[in-house]
Amino acid sequence: MILSEIPHNIAINVETAYLPEQSDPEKKRYVFSYHITITNHDPHPVQLMRRRWLIVDGDELVQEVEGEGVIGEQPVIEPQQSYSYTSGTVLATRVGSMQGHYQMKTNDGQTFNADIEPFTLALPNALH
Repeated sequence: MILSEIPHNIAINVETAYLPEQSDPEKKRYVFSYHITITNHDPHPVQLMRRRWLIVDGDELVQEVEGEGVIGEQPVIEPQQSYSYTSGTVLATRVGSMQGHYQMKTNDGQTFNADIEPFTLALPNALH
């Protein structure tokens, strides 16, 4: 598998939320959702093939999540179009972070990684 050397213009926007109704702080269970919008600014369609996440909690415990697609899908994102989905993760601490990448594929079979910059997961008012 050859990673494409051509720069790709894929924008990734992340919005997070703490889910108190699914969390149990007494049992060190803090549930967060993240809503991701991937926008293809390339002139050609791309397909999201795989994902890789590094999830780090406040105690610096690292979870690595890797697999095909997202939420059971491998969407094709047309030029100037977006794909959105919501997923979640569970931490043992009130604060953590996530980062990673999506492996994308072009019509001609080239693959490349679209990086997901680190973002914070935190209870409201946990960070100043």
